[in-house]
Amino acid sequence: MTIQCLKCRKPSITFIRYSGAHLCRTHVIEFVERRVKKDVKKQGSVSKDATLGVAISGGKDSTVALHLVSEIFGPRPQLTIHAITVDEGIQGYRDRSIPVAQKHCKHLGIEHHLISFKEAIGKTMDEISTVRGDLGECSYCGVFRRFCLNTKAKELGVDHLITGHNLNDVAQSILMNFTNGDMQKLARLGPHKRIQPGLIPRLMPLRTIPENEVMLYAYVKHIEFHNAECPYAVRALRGVYRDIIDVLEDNTPGTRHSILNSYESIKDLLQQQYPPTSLNQCPSCGEPTSQAVCKTCVLKQKIF
Repeated sequence: MTIQCLKCRKPSITFIRYSGAHLCRTHVIEFVERRVKKDVKKQGSVSKDATLGVAISGGKDSTVALHLVSEIFGPRPQLTIHAITVDEGIQGYRDRSIPVAQKHCKHLGIEHHLISFKEAIGKTMDEISTVRGDLGECSYCGVFRRFCLNTKAKELGVDHLITGHNLNDVAQSILMNFTNGDMQKLARLGPHKRIQPGLIPRLMPLRTIPENEVMLYAYVKHIEFHNAECPYAVRALRGVYRDIIDVLEDNTPGTRHSILNSYESIKDLLQQQYPPTSLNQCPSCGEPTSQAVCKTCVLKQKIF
């Protein structure tokens, strides 16, 4: 017996466990796009002549985000969209995803910009891995990627930087910061409505969309993407939290949404308790920092 779509009685292609809905191809697309558009409106107003930067790696999340941003904001004639790719310098991984990102940008008519660790930091991620010391690769990569994205976005005059973080990513970040007792970092999680001097506020259009739905959306929309895991991710602590949330979601569908909704309900209180700290310019690179020297420059000192 063919299972039918809840809305139109066409053959279903997926079952959404947390909502109990069977959906066909058409309504999978509608289900994703409706929630993205609704959440983007909640994340803050985007002026009609804004300049948006989309961080794109060529993977499913950032590529889908690029297509959705183009669809939502592309029709505004005075608005500008740039795409930014950070080349960490990971042989056999990033060099294979960059052409995919470039292909989509060309197709959508969006100007593509590339910034590399080698250019901005002085070493590739592969080189950093050989001199990293006690810190894992992800500790360096996360800090250096943010540095590269922020500096390139400022260079381009970007008003909002858009990332492809999905619901799984967001739920993991919330749980990680909560269990680590890092309330200040928890209060600073994107999307950002408060703009701090020198920092580009983030928009996260996929933050309510589970990873498997992003994947399905890409398939049904025929959006090509680079499907591979970073070779250094096996040593990332985030994987522990990913497994915990996957088990919770499997046992109680909707857990990821509950984590996000719970966080949203206390975010204003967290920001009142832990307001943004005053920032000064890093004496080495000029980037904003709450410390005497920014984290990027501290980590650079460890590898040179």
